[in-house]
Amino acid sequence: MITFTMDGQQMQVAEGRTILEAARERGIPIPTICYHEALAPFAACRMCLVELANRRGGQLAPACAYPCEEGLIVLTNSEKVRRSRRMTIELLMASSAHVPLIRAMADELGVAAPRFTMAEDDCILCGLCVRACDEIVGVRAISLVNRGIAKEVSPPFRIASNACIECGTCVLICPTGAITLADVTGGGHSVHPWQSEFDAIDCRLCGHHPEAWRFADPAAALTEEVAP
Repeated sequence: MITFTMDGQQMQVAEGRTILEAARERGIPIPTICYHEALAPFAACRMCLVELANRRGGQLAPACAYPCEEGLIVLTNSEKVRRSRRMTIELLMASSAHVPLIRAMADELGVAAPRFTMAEDDCILCGLCVRACDEIVGVRAISLVNRGIAKEVSPPFRIASNACIECGTCVLICPTGAITLADVTGGGHSVHPWQSEFDAIDCRLCGHHPEAWRFADPAAALTEEVAP
């Protein structure tokens, strides 16, 4: 077991646990956007930064990816942490201030409006959809493309291949609603009408290709059971 201190509380955790996992187990709130329990830590959004106290005055580290260490002193709500989170949420608000998740986080941090603006966009580039498609489904039909301010998610309805199996995992995991089920299914019809010499990939979880998931009402795909 590892013994360390978080917000003045001494605690013990098993080796390999992250700061975020330890905090959640003890009800200590640390905001996250790009983190999901079913996926490997990504540390992209920087909302979960915490301060690690040391002789140099402390350093910021992502709680979702930083492992608990013996004797570590963690501050989850110091002024340095709050200042960093306010800057992060302000950057996200530049294009996504209209997104309920971002608006709620901004209100909690006391950020009324960003000092700069960009074109409105529902996607906050958290990478959850890309990672879920890869790590959970095992298909890799979508990816992050381009760099800098041109960076974006290239989703299944823009990819000219049959890699997407239309499972809807990207829709379910998206925290902002940037990808909808209608986007993936094409409103009940396959978004991949072209012919391919390659067989469609089966879902890693259920072992089937969701060919039967094409409904007149796309929302029905969330409640219907896939035939074995």
